Amino acid sequence: MKLFNRKLGHGQPLIILHGLFGQSDNWNSLARQFAENNLEVYVVDQRNHGLSPHSDVWNYQAMSDDILELINDNNLQQVVLLGHSMGGKTAMQFAIEHSELLNKLIIVDIAPKYYKPHHQSVLQALYAVDFNIVKTRREVEDILSLYITDFGTKQFLLKNIYWKENGQLDWRFNFKVIAQQIENIGLALTDDANCDSPTLFIRGEKSNYILDEDVNLIQQIFPRSMLETIAGAGHWVHAEKPKEFFDCVMNFIK
Repeated sequence: MKLFNRKLGHGQPLIILHGLFGQSDNWNSLARQFAENNLEVYVVDQRNHGLSPHSDVWNYQAMSDDILELINDNNLQQVVLLGHSMGGKTAMQFAIEHSELLNKLIIVDIAPKYYKPHHQSVLQALYAVDFNIVKTRREVEDILSLYITDFGTKQFLLKNIYWKENGQLDWRFNFKVIAQQIENIGLALTDDANCDSPTLFIRGEKSNYILDEDVNLIQQIFPRSMLETIAGAGHWVHAEKPKEFFDCVMNFIK
């Protein structure tokens, strides 16, 4: 599947993959910074997100195959692959299958383990929005507020609203398929997974996505990995502490 992506800068290729309900736009300011530091940056919308095509097939194997197509289409070599959350799982899946195409791997606030479904309040909120009735962003925000207290999460979701046609709002992400197949997002990598690419795991100090007890599993699958913790950051490490995140990534790449 041909994914929508934006390319910035020149130099070593860096591919950035967003998380669930995200889109490439979320990474614009950091992408510009990376591009100013001798990197050819590809910010990507994964399938069923942003401006990329919608599909009934939505799992990490398919999303990994999408990245392979992007790399082949652009004749990229020695790629640095960076993924946050769901994007990190996509990046891990890709790395265990195609490590020969990678220079380095950067995984942001996700481990290769199983995560049980934990997006119920977000799904409830999204189900409550009926675009046949709701006609303004403000109305959508009011409905989301009934289910979601966190301001950042609400704004993150609201960025996905667009005018599908005159007078008709919709979500950019493929809500129907995501809601039906949400279990796929928590799946673990296979037990025999292995990747010897140099790998950096970054976690937020306040996030519970990568726990100390996950380090053994990470080392088992990614023996050449290191873990950095960014102080004061939650799950959206890159958005909450952009300077510290940027420095951490650049130090690893260089």
